[in-house]
Amino acid sequence: MNDRLQLFLMKLLPKNTVSRLAGRFAGSRFSRLFIPYYIRKFNVNLQEAEKTWEDYPSLVEFFIRRLKADARPIDPASDSVISPVDGKVAQLGKIEDGNLVQAKGVFFTVAELLGGDEERAKRYHGGTFLTVYLSPTDYHRIHMPLTGQVKGSTYVPGTLFPVNPFGVRAVQGLFAKNERLITYFDTAAGEVALVKVGATIVGSVKVEYDQLSGTNIKGGRLERKDLPAGPAYEKGEEMARFEFGSTIILLFEPGRVELSGDLHLEARVRLGEKIGHILTR
Repeated sequence: MNDRLQLFLMKLLPKNTVSRLAGRFAGSRFSRLFIPYYIRKFNVNLQEAEKTWEDYPSLVEFFIRRLKADARPIDPASDSVISPVDGKVAQLGKIEDGNLVQAKGVFFTVAELLGGDEERAKRYHGGTFLTVYLSPTDYHRIHMPLTGQVKGSTYVPGTLFPVNPFGVRAVQGLFAKNERLITYFDTAAGEVALVKVGATIVGSVKVEYDQLSGTNIKGGRLERKDLPAGPAYEKGEEMARFEFGSTIILLFEPGRVELSGDLHLEARVRLGEKIGHILTR
């Protein structure tokens, strides 16, 4: 099926409703019967899991499984920035003229990504970004890329196109159209934005610092929260999770972080690995 036909059919699909229903099914006890199939289909590494697959009461609980304590060592250097997830680098580079690259020749703006927040978006103009895609095989908890304190969050309602290679190719401005939950941190590298992008069949995005926040909320509206007394997290500490897979985007202010030279498109990254370092000022 070519991209144009597939996109046409995807637009007809009630993606948010289907995703909510899929999330409910995946959270049911009946879904537990599908865990062995999921393991085989996506070649899940069970040696890293905290528990055996039989110990999970539902497919979603298996999907958001934690790993063994030593499965993902955290780079200890005080100036290092680590990957917050397991996944594959989809895009990276400098934010030129307020634009981020989605795919070759396809761009979207920081302001669009941040739900129309033009003033906040200006903080990142000339800065650096990194987009990481999480496949169904990957570990789906999200950890801190560096030590910081939560200062705010934004929930941006939207649609739920797939964020796989087809979606990236076919949907102009994909990451600025899909639902997303953005967390802003105050760190040694200035403000950092961690954007968690929803996708088709993603039941929800959850964050540790606010039990009321999430994505794919029926009738949800744009919501910005200032959190001056937000919690502080250490580098590598868990702060969110995807209940079925998606994409994260990291935004850094100009002159604050340099990404590692060995990062490139399609590179595999793992939680805790160094992906850059904080620049001294």
